[in-house]
Amino acid sequence: MTTSTSSAPDLPRYAEELAEEIEDLRHAPERSRPAADPDRFIDREGSWLDFNVRVLELAEDTTTPLLERVRFLAIVATNLDEFFMVRVAGLQRRLATGLGVASPAGLPPRDQLELISARAHELVGRHSALYRDQLHPALSAEGVDIMRYAELEGAQRATADEFFAEHVYPVLTPLAVDPAHPFPYISGLSLNLAVVVRDRDTGREHFARVKVPPLLPRLVRVGDPRFVMLEDIIAAHVPALFPGMDIIETSLFRVTRNEDLTVEEDDVDNLLQALERELTRRRFGPAVRLEVVTDISDRVLDLLVRELDISEPQLYRIEGPLDLAGLWALTDLDIPLLSNDAYPPVTHPRLRESSDPKAAVDVFSAMRRGDLLLHHPYHSFGTSVQAFVEQAAADPTVLAIKQTLYRTSGDSPLVDALIDAAEAGKQVLVVVEIKARFDEQANIKWARALEQAGCHVVYGLVGLKTHCKVCLIVRQEPDGSLRRYTHIGTGNYHPKTARLYEDLGLLTVDPAVGADIADLFNHLSGYTKHRDYDTLLVAPDTLRAGLTEMIEAEAANARGGGPAGITLKLNNLVDEQIIDSLYDASQAGVPIEIVVRGMCSLRPGVPGLSENIRVRSILGRFLEHSRVFRFCASGEEQIWIGSADIMHRNLDRRVEALVKTRDPMVKEELGKILELAASPGTSAWELKPDGSWVRHTAAADGEALRDYQLTLLRATAKRAGDVRSDHV
Repeated sequence: MTTSTSSAPDLPRYAEELAEEIEDLRHAPERSRPAADPDRFIDREGSWLDFNVRVLELAEDTTTPLLERVRFLAIVATNLDEFFMVRVAGLQRRLATGLGVASPAGLPPRDQLELISARAHELVGRHSALYRDQLHPALSAEGVDIMRYAELEGAQRATADEFFAEHVYPVLTPLAVDPAHPFPYISGLSLNLAVVVRDRDTGREHFARVKVPPLLPRLVRVGDPRFVMLEDIIAAHVPALFPGMDIIETSLFRVTRNEDLTVEEDDVDNLLQALERELTRRRFGPAVRLEVVTDISDRVLDLLVRELDISEPQLYRIEGPLDLAGLWALTDLDIPLLSNDAYPPVTHPRLRESSDPKAAVDVFSAMRRGDLLLHHPYHSFGTSVQAFVEQAAADPTVLAIKQTLYRTSGDSPLVDALIDAAEAGKQVLVVVEIKARFDEQANIKWARALEQAGCHVVYGLVGLKTHCKVCLIVRQEPDGSLRRYTHIGTGNYHPKTARLYEDLGLLTVDPAVGADIADLFNHLSGYTKHRDYDTLLVAPDTLRAGLTEMIEAEAANARGGGPAGITLKLNNLVDEQIIDSLYDASQAGVPIEIVVRGMCSLRPGVPGLSENIRVRSILGRFLEHSRVFRFCASGEEQIWIGSADIMHRNLDRRVEALVKTRDPMVKEELGKILELAASPGTSAWELKPDGSWVRHTAAADGEALRDYQLTLLRATAKRAGDVRSDHV
């Protein structure tokens, strides 16, 4: 008997950045904001829901391989969980505390919550119907059955019964509700069975709750490949939990709670200990959503609503399984005809020492021959960034390693390399961001492990999250001189998500970049007041002003009849001040191309306001995560890459870093990436002035538009000399 894991440990969070925007609700920066104006700004909550509609459209697309459609369905479920835990919870708290300031789109919190409720109910209904009416039948037709326990026969039922007896029953704890047993605490995102039983002797009925064990596989394999959901097995065996009782009703429900953390850093002596205490409190946050199956009885529903203090807009009745994120396990099935073609990342051509596309070379020698632009997941993270850190740890001529860690995997080889380096006597500084939302526990664990190994571990600056992605290695060269080798990127130092997230990184020995990053690390680890950088824009000190200055320069060039143009590739665009600067540039005649993955509060194409701005969105098998900023700069083109989106928190409440690329070859490569993303010949969604998104997959003549990610896959494989490039 075999089982399938309930979910992938590194399920991509398309709302990763969104999940942390709650800081804006608690710490509004002291700066003037444009007046609320629905004609100028699209509501960000509605924009986020629109983003998830786009993800759902990929799940609905019958040209997408079936298991990939299931993956997108699971991603939407995960996104909704995080949205309710953070954004909806934050709005409810604002309403409860009287902080009822209208959003830039002119909506007060109460109206925003009403909008969210209406839109989210519609999205949830469409989401569950897609699984029930299309994906489940399609999976069954391909032999991938998710069966009900009642449908099991013979060996299948025996397998399920054996699994229950050996793995499930021993860990179940039914909790009764009566005068001696108060209503139990229902943990956030847990699946639960509401059970009504009748005492055969007295005839009295009682309510009990049975929690579905979260550490057991959600999908239990009972055939090849046939599954039954864990909660269905438990429901079928509920009589074993209540001997002497008649089972009157068994219904599934799920609660989402406020998962926000509040750590006032100015008031604590030890941030690590304070955060650990707050994590313990997190699971007791108020309920913000209740999901129930449609056949739940009124009396059980009334009990749940009363005990959980749920209002009608917070109630979601779902026809079909709850928590479809559990379907992620199906995407691991080895069924090539139902999945995207496999494409292992290739080693960057400059980092290869043979014709083998996976063979790595000495990273330091390659960097000395010129800057390298890495593009993950097309380029291997393991033979580039990971090799960079690992080789530094093993190289006796390396004297120091300094690195930021925001998110990394549970078994991170980079953390292992840093520990090895410290134990070898090298100076190792690690800036660990222990407040990275939903990864706090993992980061606390690694912070302690690094400290115990002798690394200098710091937690950045009080009041700011350290979100920049930088690594600095100081090496003594054969002539006795010291040289700085640096990496600066758009994505986390996370080997697993580097195969799923699209990100860019720069490896360089440029002395100016090295000096700037050294100053940045000194700023993070000490008490320096350094503000001046030659090659970096750093938030919260220079990034907002620097971007605004470059946008205004393009507007001035356009007004003077000179060349002008702006291209941005982002995850989210919601900062009103920057949006207003882009509006001004558009009115000056600057052509502006924006490629945004998620939220966008800017209204493009509005006459007299933004007719020169076009906004597109690209989604696909990889999560588009890179941030690129291109400015014409009077013909002396500037292209910046880095960690920051155009959001309040990125510009004002985080340490972020953008680096100006200076190598002509790197700038040329980045230009091609941007041009492909912004091209009308590339399949994408287009944002209309009214805030609606329209998907374009075919040209006017019916010919299919280019798939952005597939085009990059083929191009990268071809440049690497990979024989698979014609078959990707």
